[in-house]
Amino acid sequence: MKMKKFILAICSVCLVGLGSCEKGLELGPYNSATIAQAFESDSDFANAVRGMYASALGGSYYGGSMISLPDILSDNVLVARTGRLSNLSFHEWRYTADGTWGLFATAYTGIRRANAILENIDRLPAGTSKENYKAEALAFRAMAHFDLVRLYGKAYTQASDTDLGVPYVTSTDATLKPSRESVKTNFSKIETDLKAAEAAIGSANGIYRFNKAAVSALLSRVYLYEGKWQESADAATRSLALSSNPGALADYARIWTDAVNTGVLLKLQIVDKDRITPGVEYSQSSASGVRNEYVVDHLFLQSFKANDVRTAASVRLTTFNGQPYNSIAKWFGRATGNANVTDSKVIRVAEVWLNLAESLANLGKNAEALTALNNLRKNRYTDFDAGNFSESGNALKTAIDLERRLEFAFEGHRLFDLKRKGNGISRSSRGDKADGTGTPARFLSLAATDYRLQLPLPSNELRVNSNIQQNPNY
Repeated sequence: MKMKKFILAICSVCLVGLGSCEKGLELGPYNSATIAQAFESDSDFANAVRGMYASALGGSYYGGSMISLPDILSDNVLVARTGRLSNLSFHEWRYTADGTWGLFATAYTGIRRANAILENIDRLPAGTSKENYKAEALAFRAMAHFDLVRLYGKAYTQASDTDLGVPYVTSTDATLKPSRESVKTNFSKIETDLKAAEAAIGSANGIYRFNKAAVSALLSRVYLYEGKWQESADAATRSLALSSNPGALADYARIWTDAVNTGVLLKLQIVDKDRITPGVEYSQSSASGVRNEYVVDHLFLQSFKANDVRTAASVRLTTFNGQPYNSIAKWFGRATGNANVTDSKVIRVAEVWLNLAESLANLGKNAEALTALNNLRKNRYTDFDAGNFSESGNALKTAIDLERRLEFAFEGHRLFDLKRKGNGISRSSRGDKADGTGTPARFLSLAATDYRLQLPLPSNELRVNSNIQQNPNY
């Protein structure tokens, strides 16, 4: 009954985009509960927290597009012409305000659920449970706003003080029509929420909810995007003090079938009955073989070495109608169960080592940066010999960038890594078949200054909120 009570209360609060409810929806059904009634006990808050995380599994968020579109928009993958040509407008940078990524609405749904927890948290008695729920809601709110601003706003290091980010929403008031704040203001508020969360988060939280190591890791990522190298290194160090194993050589492939959770700091659980299939945006199984939506770019494929355990776990040679293709294997699914179903990995230890390495390299601490980098590489390359690597300066930074690209290929990082470094997108002219022949991409480059690196806000949001301003040129 508690879960039912919470769901009824959630449904009774109408939110159309960020605008107001229609008058016809102002009166709730006779059996609805108010928000206040939905937050009466510890179990009510536990249900609310679960609902908050569940919102991130929408198809526009970590249940799908957040792990695929950043790669589809950039240079790791190539559209397969034998597929359904799904998301082709994104791959070819032809999106519009009437046909854009639905992250805006989905993320704000999660933010509203986090804010409902925060607005009612004082109904709980003081104690660790109260502080933990509050910290989780703050961390989730920060994560969702961070994901929004890095998609719809310019990169922090390229943004002026007036370049627009997104509304930073801290209320459940459905009548509010908030305007966009600056990118810089967004990041400042994200930092504030994460620092408060890190200080109060419980020590017993598992990997299916924010825990201290995950919050520190996310804060390290935020600082990295801002170019605050010492702060990023410090946050990464705090995270690694709690969880430093990125997954050994034998574990890496098993992470992607959910056989082990080694090296995972935060993941969102998906079971077959949820009917959520993150991997379907990359490929589907069929009687004719693996039907790919997107395949690994042939030139990028050459970056994977034979002794890299990520190679076989990330890429698999498959056929469709007798033709060979380099399929994206990370999201094929578990050993048993439905195809394309696997938990969505949001934050992993490997990223923290790379955050630390990149931050230290930018601080000129090359020896320490190389040590951090090798703490990952020794768990990714068989017969690895750290003595064979003595990169420094630009060579070291290039090596870190390569490991980041290899480690997080097809996980939704690539577009944002290019943006934050001030780089455009440059694709190869190779074709979609396994040997590089076939049909190449029609659109090969996007300059670092191109307006399309900031996606358009959905036109529906502009219609319901007159205070929202569209990104330029849309």
